[in-house]
Amino acid sequence: MTAAPIDNIRNFSIVAHIDHGKSTLADRLIQTTGAVEDRDMVEQVLDSMDIERERGITIKAQTVRLAYRAKDGKDYILNLIDTPGHVDFAYEVNRSLAACEGSLLVVDASQGVEAQTLANVYQAIDNNHEIVPVLNKIDLPAAEPEKVKQQIEDVIGLDASDAVEISAKTGLNIPAVLEAIVTRLPPPKGDRTGTLKALLVDSWYDAYLGVIVLVRIVDGVLKKGDRIRLMGTGASYEVDRVGVFTPKRVEVDRLGPGEIGFLTASIKEVADTRVGDTITDDRKPVTEALPGFRPAIPVVFCGLFPVDAADFEELRAAMGKLRLNDASFSYEMETSAALGFGFRCGFLGLLHLEIIQERLEREFNLDLIATAPSVVYRITLTDGKEIEIHNPVDMPDVVRIEEIHEPWIEATVLTPDEYLGSVLKLCQDRRGVQKELTYVGNRALVKYDLPLNEVVFDFYDRLKSVSKGYASFDYHLTDYRPADLVKLQILVNAEPVDALAMLVHKTRAESRGRAMCEKLKELIPPHMFQVPIQAAIGGKVIARETVRAFRKDVTAKCYGGDITRKRKLLEKQKEGKKRMRQYGKVDIPQEAFIAALKVDV
Repeated sequence: MTAAPIDNIRNFSIVAHIDHGKSTLADRLIQTTGAVEDRDMVEQVLDSMDIERERGITIKAQTVRLAYRAKDGKDYILNLIDTPGHVDFAYEVNRSLAACEGSLLVVDASQGVEAQTLANVYQAIDNNHEIVPVLNKIDLPAAEPEKVKQQIEDVIGLDASDAVEISAKTGLNIPAVLEAIVTRLPPPKGDRTGTLKALLVDSWYDAYLGVIVLVRIVDGVLKKGDRIRLMGTGASYEVDRVGVFTPKRVEVDRLGPGEIGFLTASIKEVADTRVGDTITDDRKPVTEALPGFRPAIPVVFCGLFPVDAADFEELRAAMGKLRLNDASFSYEMETSAALGFGFRCGFLGLLHLEIIQERLEREFNLDLIATAPSVVYRITLTDGKEIEIHNPVDMPDVVRIEEIHEPWIEATVLTPDEYLGSVLKLCQDRRGVQKELTYVGNRALVKYDLPLNEVVFDFYDRLKSVSKGYASFDYHLTDYRPADLVKLQILVNAEPVDALAMLVHKTRAESRGRAMCEKLKELIPPHMFQVPIQAAIGGKVIARETVRAFRKDVTAKCYGGDITRKRKLLEKQKEGKKRMRQYGKVDIPQEAFIAALKVDV
């Protein structure tokens, strides 16, 4: 494989809303350029995880190098990065865009512009990308290309008159996309003779090669045997091999400016290769690092505990392995009175949480209990100190708290007109503050400020159900605001269950506590004694339900005779039950935790 002249290289990513056909378009581009032979072709070539194929979503951004001979007879090298569409994986999109000069904006010709389309296209514009609009699913009976072109112009402000109309599924008009890439996207810039300067785009662990690092060369040349330095950590390594993905790993002699490829250098830990870091020559390093990009900051925290306490070490090992391939996932050990040893984990959102939990259960055969998801709160204490808490159990005593601040987000919701009322009601119920409401054709675009702890619970599911699945939703964190929050404790048989503790707004504490108690009453099986279930704020009980005891008829063997004998036996039973309740242990089944956490108020 020879290095191409820099003017014949095109680096581009595909951005779109979920399910608008990014991965299918990537498949067709790979097929049309002959990078994968037809017999090896599978759907979603770049989605390597089983979970990605099953759910039909992209989680990890993947890259592939394609060779293409254009109509002008020149040979081009196209570096494609397929990006995720879901809001939880926006950091993957962010770093992919930093490695490219242009983007294909894929819009479903029957659905039009969605919330995530907007979010991703604005990220591309922030990275100074040239953008080529592509209308996909043009073969559907419901496709309205002219209307959608108008939408792209009205909502995003891009000229869509020469948008490429395709069907990624059938392969219709794919050559026109390739021509648009080479004619309308700019080539990368770079100095081949300069000092090595490369952007670390991604890294993951391979059992045989150690850490594989995906790099975009900005200046200079990278070849086998070079001594490189990572500017963020200051560590230096000798390069074992360099190569490109076609999508198979292919080793090459060298990578020049503008090229995207991989290197291995016997690096042991993925944590050593920070995404967004600058790679340079160890002997004559560059003075200034590349700007890189924002690190992924976890916004949702939840505890993961093994159902069987004996699996704790396996869970620890499994988390270590997952952390190797997902730098955005963080965890630390914690203990719970109800659930034993486990981990407090940080995620980018609820889908990220769900994916990690599913991967742990699937790839490592673990049975897990997840506690209620919570967000990061900032608490100012009476002595002026500021602390951050991720777990409601860690909340200090009320008398020591001066003020609690909670994170707020700006949410963008796109919904068909007929569901607007239900969507606005949902946002109002979640303490939302409406910022703007505009129309795009027959669809409403609503912007709301919402507290993150109201969204993190089940907002997305509720939004989908009130809009019959048509509304789309995107958000980003804005700031922290003071809030009147209280810690809601659930007591079972007078024992606090820390896994069910949560911080809620004072106005919603009673309804949330009552719903939780009612749910637990259905889920906790009867014992030999009465089991009270209470919701409390501090020392004040705000809701109570009682699980009735099994009744054994101790008077059955008494027939006839004096009533006092029966009374004596009943008194004795009552004493026994009282004593039993003092020392009795209530077993809360695992389903009860999961169902109680999904309670909807």
